[in-house]
Amino acid sequence: MSTTTTKSGSPKRRLGDLVFANLTRGAGLIILVALAGVAVFLTLEGAPAFSAGPNDLGGKSNLLAYVAPLVFGTLLAAVIALLIAVPLALGVALSISHYAPKRIASVIGYLVDLLAAVPSVVYGLWGIGFLGPKMVPIYEWLAEHLSWIPFFAGPASNTGRTIFTASIVLALMVLPIVTAITREIFAQTPRLNEEAALALGATRWEMIRMAVLPYGRSGIVSAAMLGLGRALGETMAVALVLSASGVVTFNLISSTNPSTIAANIALTFAESNGLARNALIASGLVLFVITFVVNFSARAIVARYEPGSKK
Repeated sequence: MSTTTTKSGSPKRRLGDLVFANLTRGAGLIILVALAGVAVFLTLEGAPAFSAGPNDLGGKSNLLAYVAPLVFGTLLAAVIALLIAVPLALGVALSISHYAPKRIASVIGYLVDLLAAVPSVVYGLWGIGFLGPKMVPIYEWLAEHLSWIPFFAGPASNTGRTIFTASIVLALMVLPIVTAITREIFAQTPRLNEEAALALGATRWEMIRMAVLPYGRSGIVSAAMLGLGRALGETMAVALVLSASGVVTFNLISSTNPSTIAANIALTFAESNGLARNALIASGLVLFVITFVVNFSARAIVARYEPGSKK
């Protein structure tokens, strides 16, 4: 089969290849332009908030004092959600890819995927109407027996609308994302590696620990970071579930809870005006930067563990 070449000897690219290459390049450029537009808008609209006073910042003396508790609550809820969701998601993914019979694994996979299609407001209503009240006895037990631990210092909330309840709801929302990515990664583990481990006398768990998990290490990190991004930006579920007071506290079971940036914006933006609205936009810029840093760090970690990279 002959290949058309130019006078310089290099292969001549077909029209379809050129069109497709330019379209994909243009799509990537549009994403960059959109991100730059969002960053510029948030920066310009949020800059006036640096001159805002206590009346526009909910009684806080400056913008930093206003944003810091929101950043704390956002990171706290997201990290707790990730600590709950990632081990559970890995277990479900391994069950689907290596343990459960194919027919049952398919059903479990479909059910997990359906969780991603549930609207966040439904999760929020479930958290208020079901999970919160069910967690009250657990919070009371923790406050009674483990109050010496700062996380369970109490007094226990009598409604269950705590940062820990909100984190459980976030974990359930993050679960299908992490599970879907990790199960695909685990399913792509080279069959020869698995069979070699089993042939050497390894049990199924030892085979997974020696062959599957190392192969999927970068995928696990990517899935966890994508889940973290979802948890950081979730709005309605947290706004519905959390009874926020805007404080900085590690107490997870009390009625006094830190708020998150996204929930604070959703709850107060409609009633805000002037510099108060600029302060909310500035907090949105902080969330934008946090999300960017998280994804950039995740990409750096993934690149480190990719095949052929220097560790």
